Amino acid sequence: MAATADHLKALLNAHASGDEDRFYSVALQVAAKSARQGHGKLAVELREIIDAARAEKIPRLAPTPVVQPRGELASLLTAGYPDVRLDDMTLADDVRAPLDKVLHEQRQRARLERFGFTPVHRILLSGPPGTGKSMTAAALAKELSLPLFTIRLDGLISRFMGETAAKLRTVFEAAAETRAVYLFDEFDALGAERTAGNDVGEARRILNSFLLFLDEAPSESLVVAATNHRHLLDRALFRRFDLVVHYAPPSPQQAIEILQRRLAGMDTTGVPWSDLITKVDQLSHAELVKAAESAAKRAILGGNDVVDQHLLTEGLDERHALRHA
Repeated sequence: MAATADHLKALLNAHASGDEDRFYSVALQVAAKSARQGHGKLAVELREIIDAARAEKIPRLAPTPVVQPRGELASLLTAGYPDVRLDDMTLADDVRAPLDKVLHEQRQRARLERFGFTPVHRILLSGPPGTGKSMTAAALAKELSLPLFTIRLDGLISRFMGETAAKLRTVFEAAAETRAVYLFDEFDALGAERTAGNDVGEARRILNSFLLFLDEAPSESLVVAATNHRHLLDRALFRRFDLVVHYAPPSPQQAIEILQRRLAGMDTTGVPWSDLITKVDQLSHAELVKAAESAAKRAILGGNDVVDQHLLTEGLDERHALRHA
């Protein structure tokens, strides 16, 4: 049986209290546990049932149009409506807990504001490439039924004096008008230390403008900044964010779980997972997903749904080779 006694009690308590979010969260945990136990088809079926139930219960928001002046925002933002949820990700406890706090406070925003408080809405995510920072922004958007607007730094940063600050203002004005998750990816391009050889000129003005706009950012929207290079960021930034979350490469056990999650729809019953511990070392979340996908596609094109140790080892070796190319 995939569900433990604790899962069953949590499901009943959530149902009795009318907490749908908690009910579906526990149900997804049961599906994930099924996948880890090798019941891939059951996990897929459970997930399909959960998604169908959510589709009926939760009204789908129409895509929020990016308002124009109206051509400029289109060159600054890309809009997406993600499908990934936090339960789809393998996250360390010290990462998942603060993200759950963000969701809880945002869902109780009106209650907090009645007492003069604002929910967490300015978040800095830092860590090595491929550890799930951008995916987290997408998951937060999905959990809150919001669009994800990713700021295009190539369109934002200009060599003309004052122009980047003006474009930043346009983005933050959009955040005040359209509730969404606004992701500044590769944020160190904007937030680099002001004394790191660029203490004068446009770089300083850009950062000062960002700090000002961030202070004034409305709590209705989430502003998420992600960086691979935390050490490059100006120290003034850290106290401006409500929450700073650091991502680390997955542990060997987490790496195995990432592979199992991605292969939940395949037959992996013959894989001796413990034998792969040495193969997953140093690979990021994104690299592990690519390795699993490579193994699955080889199996499918070979005419079956069975992923064995040999296919997985080939996929993992490919990622290591690319890393050292």
